[in-house]
Amino acid sequence: MAACQSELLLSDMWQQKATELNCEKNKISTMHSQANGVPYKKPFFESFEQAPLYIAVLTYMGYGIVTLFGYLRDFMRTWGLEKCRAAVERLEQTDFVPLYQDFENFYTRNLYRRVSDNWNRPICSLPGPEFDLMERVTDDYNWTFRYTGKVIKNVINMGSYNYLGFAENDEKNLSTVADAIERHGLGLCSSRHEIGNTEVHEELENLIARFLGVESAMAFGMGFATNSMNIPALVSKGCLILSDELNHTSIILGARLSGATIRVFKHNNMKSLEKLLRDAIVHGQPRTRKPWKKILIIVEGIYSMEGSVVRLPEIVALKKKYKAYLYLDEAHSIGAIGPGGRGVVEYFDLNPADVDVLMGTFTKTFGAAGGYIAGKKELVDYLRVNSHSAVYATSMSSPVAQQIIRVLKCLMGLDGTTIGRQRVHRLAANTRYFRERLHQMGFIIYGHEDSPVVPLLLFMPAKTGAFAREMLNRDIGVVVVGFPATPIAESRARFCISAAHTQEMLDKVLSAIDELGDFLHIRFSRHSRSLRPELFDETNFELED
Repeated sequence: MAACQSELLLSDMWQQKATELNCEKNKISTMHSQANGVPYKKPFFESFEQAPLYIAVLTYMGYGIVTLFGYLRDFMRTWGLEKCRAAVERLEQTDFVPLYQDFENFYTRNLYRRVSDNWNRPICSLPGPEFDLMERVTDDYNWTFRYTGKVIKNVINMGSYNYLGFAENDEKNLSTVADAIERHGLGLCSSRHEIGNTEVHEELENLIARFLGVESAMAFGMGFATNSMNIPALVSKGCLILSDELNHTSIILGARLSGATIRVFKHNNMKSLEKLLRDAIVHGQPRTRKPWKKILIIVEGIYSMEGSVVRLPEIVALKKKYKAYLYLDEAHSIGAIGPGGRGVVEYFDLNPADVDVLMGTFTKTFGAAGGYIAGKKELVDYLRVNSHSAVYATSMSSPVAQQIIRVLKCLMGLDGTTIGRQRVHRLAANTRYFRERLHQMGFIIYGHEDSPVVPLLLFMPAKTGAFAREMLNRDIGVVVVGFPATPIAESRARFCISAAHTQEMLDKVLSAIDELGDFLHIRFSRHSRSLRPELFDETNFELED
């Protein structure tokens, strides 16, 4: 026993030393005390290791070869040597503006179609830690699919955003949701401003505000629209939006609809953000040089493609220094991070009042639908009147609202149990375990050490499809992502960790990944798989200003 404890102690010492050397040489976003003069109350570690140069070259060569064959197959389709199954313009519309852009249509037809069997797979069960999948096959290289009538049972779910495992069908836990259906039915057929407001919605909004520690909150029926329809209500022409380059599409759409000027800063790069803030204040609006009516910084808590966590203490400091406003999207971070599941504000032990607009969704951690905006009472009252999503959209379904209330009470301990806090702690433990094991196996993974979103870099387009298919053959469902959702040379598999995952499930997934690491040759990390720091061969990676 003493020998085992000694080995564990030495192992921990080597790990700590290896991490320190790795961070010192790579400059991989590590802050133990402060950064840019802003104190951090806990270590902040993110990893964005670059692939070896030959991997980047082979990735671009792979896309080049596929593109060349695509043009060859298009030539054959034009001359009738191969049947064209793609959508084409009618001859009568030759002189019309085309419905499809040439490159988008080409990419879909010749690249995406080759691996499209890895997406839109229909499930036929609850999306819990395991699910059932309808088996389908294709006879024409993924142009069409047919169902065999068979069901693939007990597939480990590594793709759903079910961070705390509240996407469940336990009859006892869902009794209040069933009661809401009996009282209000499934739909209210009206907006909140008319006759779509119930006591359930009032209770929900009060609980959200209490949970987040702010004055007021408002719930919306659609998470995407919470961003895209509320940002235009907050800013307009003459205002400036400073947006992180990795912000979600809903934020980008809302910013464009607002009519405000948009400037993008490098991801999590405070020097880039501060330069834009300084230039905005010094130069003002283009041509007129008038001061901006409003400067709004928009960031996310956890970035869903990178697994990255926002450097919130530094952004809050810059926001205060330059008198800007801050909009924080906690779609992936609310419930998934922080000691009590209250998101990145709690994770960094900040005052919620330092964030002007707190936004989040109920579609992930809460196992429901919709989103919220929270902050000062004046802000929420303004949005009740001016937000298109509040005025024109149908009210959130009462049973959905009741599901969110159930989860909030569980997280806050108002149900008389500690189940909510236990799930938050279990998610954190699962995340750390999964990430650490992948690092040890020699894979390149992105993001923060506490982020339950774990991107594993595959790089090459052929490996992306092969990885998903091989994982499904081992009864593991994963999400693979490629261009245009990611940079063209950074295709990846994205794992979403859940508190509902057991140790056995994670070990099975890790064993399969380890096997495929050799089979597909995807161990691209140049960090040593040994805990001996002298064997490390790091790469440098630093975000540009």
